[in-house]
This record gives sequence, C-alpha cells and structure tokens, in this order.
Amino acid sequence: MRKFIYLCSHLCVQVPLLPIAVLTVIPLAVCPSWRPWGAADIPILGNPGVGQWIVIIVVAYTIIDTVRGMIDDLRHGRVGVDLLAVVAIAATVAVQEYWASWAVVLMISSGEAIEEYAQSKAESSLTALMTAAPQTAHVVRRPGVGVAGVNTGDGSDGSSDDRCDGFRKVAALPSSAASGSSDAATSHYDTVAVESVTPGDVLIVLPGETVPVDGELLSGSATLDLSNINGEPVPRGVFAGARVMSGAVNGSTTLTMRAAEAARDSQYQRILALVAAAQDSRPAVVKTADVLAVPFTVLALAIAAVAWLVSGVPTRFAQVLVLATPCPLLIAAPVAYVAGTGRLAKSGILIKTQDVLENLGRVTHVFFDKTGTLTVKQPQVTRVEMLPGAGTHLNEDHVLMMAGVVETYSVHILAKGIAKAGTEALSRLHRRFEEGQRLCPQPDADWPGHGRDYPVVKHIDEDAGKGISGEVNGHKVRVGRLSFAASSEDGFLPVERIVPGRATTDGDRQSGKQGEGRLADEIRTRFGMLAPDEMASYVSVDGHLIARIVLRDVPRANAKSALASLRGLGVAKLSMLTGDKRSSAAIIASEVGIDDVHAELFPEDKVTAVTTATVTPSRGVTMMVGDGVNDAPVLAAADIGMAMTDGTSTAASESAQVVILNDDIAAVPRAIAIARRTKRVMLQAVLAGLALALIGMVAAAFNLIPVVVGAFLQEAIDVVSILWALTALLDRD
Repeated sequence: MRKFIYLCSHLCVQVPLLPIAVLTVIPLAVCPSWRPWGAADIPILGNPGVGQWIVIIVVAYTIIDTVRGMIDDLRHGRVGVDLLAVVAIAATVAVQEYWASWAVVLMISSGEAIEEYAQSKAESSLTALMTAAPQTAHVVRRPGVGVAGVNTGDGSDGSSDDRCDGFRKVAALPSSAASGSSDAATSHYDTVAVESVTPGDVLIVLPGETVPVDGELLSGSATLDLSNINGEPVPRGVFAGARVMSGAVNGSTTLTMRAAEAARDSQYQRILALVAAAQDSRPAVVKTADVLAVPFTVLALAIAAVAWLVSGVPTRFAQVLVLATPCPLLIAAPVAYVAGTGRLAKSGILIKTQDVLENLGRVTHVFFDKTGTLTVKQPQVTRVEMLPGAGTHLNEDHVLMMAGVVETYSVHILAKGIAKAGTEALSRLHRRFEEGQRLCPQPDADWPGHGRDYPVVKHIDEDAGKGISGEVNGHKVRVGRLSFAASSEDGFLPVERIVPGRATTDGDRQSGKQGEGRLADEIRTRFGMLAPDEMASYVSVDGHLIARIVLRDVPRANAKSALASLRGLGVAKLSMLTGDKRSSAAIIASEVGIDDVHAELFPEDKVTAVTTATVTPSRGVTMMVGDGVNDAPVLAAADIGMAMTDGTSTAASESAQVVILNDDIAAVPRAIAIARRTKRVMLQAVLAGLALALIGMVAAAFNLIPVVVGAFLQEAIDVVSILWALTALLDRD
C-alpha cells in the first residue's frame, strides 16, 4: 500500500494537472448549473454554471500547456501532433459537452501520468545503473600515505627487492588496515566528492560501499560484487595489486586502494556515458512513428468532418475526435525501445544509440574474431607429456604444480594458462595427501602436496623470450623453450646426452649450435609431434628435462551453442576472421561450427573482408564481434561493431556500437533475440492501438459511441497499447 501511495504522489508531482482534473469533478457534479450572476449568455459557450466554468478554465489551461509543448517539440525537431487533443477538447466545450470536456482533460493528464510511469518502468534497469554511481570517496590523510614507494612501514625506501623467500616486497599500509579491520587507518580520512579524487590518492572503501574510482588494491585481499558492471552474479575475490573498478560494491571488510584514474575517466563513468547516450537517442523507427502520426491526425480530422457534414450534428465531430489517439505511435513505440534497451543493460549489454537496437534485429551476417572471442583469452593446458626415459618419480601434477608456481611471476602469453593449471594440480596433490596416498619416496616428502601447504619459492629469474627459472622448495625448476629448459647453469646444452656412452669433447663444445639442433630434434622425436594448433613449454627439474606442457587455444565452453542459437535466429552466415595460421583456425572453426574461415589476415585484410560484405547488394546487416582492443578498425567497418569485455577493459570503445560487459559469447544471440522481440512488441502495440482507435472513430461517426464514453474508451486504448509495449521488459526469448 505504501508503495502504491508513493507512486501516486510521485505521479501527481510529475503531472500536476492530474490531481486538478480529479478534483474538478466535484464542482462539476455538485453545482454544474448554479449561476449566482443570473442569465448572461456568451457566444458559443452559452451560460455555463459554476461547475462548468471551472471545467472551462481547466480546459483553457490544458490547451495552453499542450500548445506550449507542441511548440517546444517543433523547436527540437520533433513533430508536435497533440493537435488532435487540442481540437477534441475545444470541440467538446463548443458543443457544451462539459462532462466530455472533463473526461478529455482527465484523459490527457492520466495519459501523461501513464507515459511517465511507463518510461520509468522501461528505464528501470538503466536508472539502477545511474543511481548506483558513487558520489563520495574517503581519502586517507596520514603522513607518508599516498606517495608510492615512500614509507612502506618496514624501514625500506620502497624498492622492489626480492625477499629471501622469493616474494617481492610491496608498499602497504599497516597490516590491520590491509586486512580491513577498524584501526587508525579507517579513522583518519576525509569524505570528499568523488570528483575531487586525483590519481595517487589512497582511499578507504567501507563495507557495502561502492568503489568510487578505478585503482589498485593495497589491502591483502577483498571481495567485490561486480554485478553493476558486468552482471557477474558471484562476488569476485581479488588480491593486493589487482585492479579495482569503480562501480564494484565492496564486501564485508574495509579495503584500501590507490586511485589510478579521476572519476570522469573511470570505468563506471564510461558505462554511464553509454547509458545516457542510449537514453537520449531516438531510433529511426520512433522518428518514423512521429511522422506517421501526422497523416493519422489528418485522417481523424477528415472522419470527424465527414461525420459532422453528413449528420448535420456538430457533436459528431467531437465524438470522433475524442477517440482519435496517436498515443500508440507517440508513446508506445519509444516505451518499447527504452524497455528493450533496459533489458539489454540488465543482461550486461550496452548500446550507444537506440538505432543500434533496430539494426540488431536485422543482422544477417556475423563475423567473429578468433582469439579471445571464440576462444578463451589465454591458451589453456590440455595435457602434460612426460619425457620417455627421463627416469623421474614425479608425475604430471608435480610438473604442473612446479611450473605453475614459477609461471605466476611471468608475463608471457602462456604463463596464465600454466599458472591456472598449476593451482588445480596443487589442489589435487593436497587431496591425495589428505587421503593417505604417498606418491613420492620418503626423502622427497617435502614436495608440495606432501604435507606442505604452500610451496616456498626463491630466486625467480625470467629471461625474456626464452623462459623463467626459480627454486621451488629447494628444487631448481626451469620452464620455457626447449633450449632454455634443457640447458645447464652455464647456458650450454648437455651434449653428452645426444650420443649416450660418449664423453663430451672440446669439439662438442665448439659446435654447440649443431649440438643444440641435434638434441632438440632427438627430444622432439621422443615427445612426438605437436598438432598444428598446439604449443608447448618444456620443464626441467634439478637440471634434468622431464616433461613438456602442451597448450592450445581452447574454444569457449558455450561458443558452439551460441553460434547454433544464432543460426536458430535465422542469421544466414557466420564467418571467422583471424591472423592465425590457417591450420589452427580451421581446427577451432570446426569445433565451434563455422564453415567460412578467413585466416592469416592482417588488420587491413579483416577490414576489407567486412567492407566487401557490407557493400554487397541485398546484404542485410553485418556485425563484427571482437574483443574491442585490437579489433577497432574492423569493428568500425561493420554495420554493427560488438566489443566483448569482462568489465575490466575500456567499455566505451569508440569503434563499437555494442559493448558486452560480462565477456559471455552467449550475449551475442541474446542481444539479437532481445532486439527482435522489442521490435515485434512495438509493432504489435502500435498496430493494435491504431486499429482500435480507427474502429472507435468509425463507430463514433455513426453515433454508436457517446462522446463521454468515447473519451474514456480512448484512455483504455492508450493504456492497452502502452502496457503492451511494456511487455518488451519481460524475458520471453
């Protein structure tokens, strides 16, 4: 009940004519003909009573306000088509149908209220994003805090020297502040407007608050709810040094962060800019609806005039016009499109203009980038191959665990995939140990997974382009290219392993390159050949090459089903554009179900492929789906560019018209389905409303519908068409 009362009061504030129209019925019903001034006829109006004069005054105010709105529309380039309402209400007064006049005033005011409600309902998802925007920030004011590399709290100068355990020192607040507890750090801050935050400021974000700007996490860990940014339903755990995005909601502990961007440049503000642009835009179909309202107005006036001329009764003119409602065109069409835009936003899909929503429903050809779009963003581990004859007691999980530990410190493209697989392997080793298995001999019980919770890492050293090495629990581990992993401490390959039984000679040392080549060939032969789309990192432990880790581009788990959904929606052609080798591209294409593959392309070749399809006669609409970073030229070349991001990259890509914030390829067919349903609902609402209005006008012309009844019937038609347009909010795809 309180929600209903709030809604009514809100609508009355937004549409002040509504309560006035409702209250006008009292004098009209109680004293319609009371004339304390006696007989005083006025041309056209006659001699109205007190109640009727109040209606006339309200009508005059309504006409003036409506005409002012029409003029404002014309100034903004929109066609003012409220002429029907003005003529209808004036006609009811002229024929002295004061109850009909009141009904039309009520109809106009309640129509505005319904439009206000429908717009707010349609924009609910967009408004939720806007209202969640952070307004304030807590800036820490403590000596030494906020200056990178100064006063780290351990007496150092902020340098990044390695500690004895192999982990790098980082500048941090006192441990209690980093862990989120309530201490001096959280009591020495100033709350300022978010616009006042500058890069480098140290900020406190209290439990349940929204992160105000993009920055770097200084606390040891934090839990963030990213649903406002990318729709991710499960809170994400992040650790010191991770990027923290504005718009994320902090969990149950206080976090400390350093601002990296000003508020206007932060991720959430980019999202809000997209939302604002979509709200302010008007799709071509809505502009067409505005134009179509003009001939509808002419038709309604013609029917009313003919009814008057044929019958000779002026009241027929008013009877027809009170039923002539262009609201299905003027309100239902934009409400449906705003509702569709809101549904897209709720699904983590933002569009720059509502015209994009119109074009999305007509897509017939979709181009996909391969890496990071059809496949996961980093190559993933598919298997571990132990070197035949290596004579090690380690298994695949040991190899993955140790390689993953050292690769955690690497920036190589394969590092994240190996590190992820290493974490999973460590969990499996822990489980096996807890279940009582002892897979290693007792002297090697210090291997991780055999009683030790976490590995001790030291002396990490990365040789760019070759590999990375380090100590894991005292064992020397090398991961990388074959020549790097198999080499000894002096950098030479142990050539004596090439020809078993023969001692190393000076000649062997001098022909190192030849020996390296022979050793590499011999080792690769023992491992076996890689498939065209596979790549490998080799692993040695304590100077002995023992295994290789095979990785490949892996299709997204739902890529095949997403593409099948596109075909189910009637998208005629799906193509892949990639700079990768043709053999590798063909494997991924066959796995996800794409027949048209364009491989080994340079960026300009991708643009040419899309442009050729775009200018082909009878082509329909083309769409390019990429990661929005290195695909900018080709995204701009297509009719629609769709950038897939995870919410951590720049969402407001200048080249993309559609931005997917949850990095889910299933959002591609979903966006098209929402766009098509939105247009279908809009057409149903418009056509049904206009058809009912036309039938009503014809019936009124034959005097089948009284003028008062017609006024209320017109309101019912408006309500039906607008509510039908709101069904675009429902998830029925």
